[in-house]
Amino acid sequence: MDFASYLQAVRDRAPLVQCITNFVTVNDCANIILAAGGSPTMAHDIREAEEAVAGAQALVLNLGAIEDVPAMRLAGKRANALGIPVVLDPVAAGVTALRRSASALLLEEIRFSVIRGNASEIKALAQGGSGGSGVDAAAVDAVTEDALPQAAAMAKELARRTGAVIALSGPIDLITDGSAVVLLRNGCPTMARITGSGCMLTALMGAFCAAAPGNPFGAAVSAAAAMGVAGERAEARRLQNGTGNAAFRCDLIDSIFNLTGAQLTQEVRYEIYQG
Repeated sequence: MDFASYLQAVRDRAPLVQCITNFVTVNDCANIILAAGGSPTMAHDIREAEEAVAGAQALVLNLGAIEDVPAMRLAGKRANALGIPVVLDPVAAGVTALRRSASALLLEEIRFSVIRGNASEIKALAQGGSGGSGVDAAAVDAVTEDALPQAAAMAKELARRTGAVIALSGPIDLITDGSAVVLLRNGCPTMARITGSGCMLTALMGAFCAAAPGNPFGAAVSAAAAMGVAGERAEARRLQNGTGNAAFRCDLIDSIFNLTGAQLTQEVRYEIYQG
């Protein structure tokens, strides 16, 4: 897979990405899009969300903004009508009845190009159940080497049912279009020690989908690859400087900003899963 070409497409096309995301991560999501070469708009008010998406090249819906689901519905339907890619982050989808019903409603009414979540969130969508620990994946849902066959089967079934690329994030990232499955093994544990790394990845996938609207699978895989490689580079800088998670957050954004296609190609660790 030509990961570098997707990264370059974002920088060449500088796509506008509309994000309806939660207040905890809104600044980080905007900055990661800017770092990649895109341009963010965070228009979420129901009075303008539908109109704002008409000028964007992708729409990102983050269920962390649970109060904005009515605006998400309007913007998502408008994006579908215009052929604009829509990316969903089902934050804590299985934790409360409100989030379970909201995610089910969005899946019913909107066609998504990509759905990205942790193992518990994807499981909640696939099985319609509860799970997770706040915004984090439950330990029982963790994608380990032994659990890969079950995780791949679950993600592939959800991809076929929704028509979306499913990106399951964790120590091993698993991405499928319902047929092919790609595994990515980049990243570092410190990424889980900052708020918003998952939300930032979803926003990044929005930028990559905007730059390559005809190939959401390649865009999602390449965005996840870029985030994993950037995480490792940020961790190396953190260890070198003896800093903590606050500096890591900034270094992660800087690493996306400075990442070259050659570095991404050389440092990504991926495989086509045959299980």
